[in-house]
Amino acid sequence: VFKLNANAKEAEAMVKKGVAYIKANGTAKAYAEFMNKTGQFVDRDLYLVVYGLDGKVRAHGADVNLVGKDVMNVKDVDGKEYVRERVALAKSKGAFWQDYKFLNPLTKRMQAKAMYCERVDDTVVGGGIYK
Repeated sequence: VFKLNANAKEAEAMVKKGVAYIKANGTAKAYAEFMNKTGQFVDRDLYLVVYGLDGKVRAHGADVNLVGKDVMNVKDVDGKEYVRERVALAKSKGAFWQDYKFLNPLTKRMQAKAMYCERVDDTVVGGGIYK
């Protein structure tokens, strides 16, 4: 049975695979692969994102136009500064789940999202599931 949406286990596995890929291949090669729409890090509605602890987008599997932008103060539809929160959680916890709302690239609808994140050096790598 084909499932449209990725689940929590798949998101955690994808992030761990991405972190290992960064460590094995370096950031330049890894970020390019994360943004390859037909690559190994894009699966249905699951894709990887990388944010610097400075709030700048380093890689985004759904929207390459965000790369290089400072999104520290961006808010979701409920007014939550999810990037600021993500950076704070990365600094304090290292690995965590975070809830917020984001545009689903498949449905083009604003949806509740949970993102699993792991800190790698001065960045946080995440992959999320839509609820």
